[in-house]
Amino acid sequence: MSDPLPGLVRHAADRAAAAGFPHSCDPAVGRLLAVLAARVPPGGRILEIGTGAGVGTAWLASGLLPRRDATVTTIEADPGLAALAAGAGWPGFVGLRAGDALALLPTLGGFDLIFADAPAGKQERLDLTLAALNLCGTLVVDDMAEYPGSIWPADFRARQDAVRRALLTHPGLVAAELAHGSGVILAARRTHG
Repeated sequence: MSDPLPGLVRHAADRAAAAGFPHSCDPAVGRLLAVLAARVPPGGRILEIGTGAGVGTAWLASGLLPRRDATVTTIEADPGLAALAAGAGWPGFVGLRAGDALALLPTLGGFDLIFADAPAGKQERLDLTLAALNLCGTLVVDDMAEYPGSIWPADFRARQDAVRRALLTHPGLVAAELAHGSGVILAARRTHG
């Protein structure tokens, strides 16, 4: 028997399935996101890069409910997916931005929790994502492990390995690789150094 999904997540997962979107946030990663969102301080800010159909967004928002004293900003580059996610009836503390994350990141300010779930801001210009991470902020990067039976193309594997090395060796971060869900690197910005 599987654990019941929070309402927002169930609706987002149904929306993703109806649209034929196969790349939604893994439930194990989603539950981790909800826990981390619940720990964001009052007035805190959460960023998701790569909205997709909104399943990760729903996990983040579910972690904040019933409190509404923090915000979730999510960015989606694909206009069709952005429109799909925008029609979801999100709580007022969730804001969707359609556009290029690399162009938007420098304009958004700092965040206490960032979920990097798209090539932009993860495989491309990770430095912009790290610059948006507040002191003591937490970064979650998923899809860091090949799924059973899948074989990553060599160029994709090389980009993922570069992200892994950058996060695990960055002097301003404390990071751990977790064999959890789709493979997660969890990192926190140091308060010094």
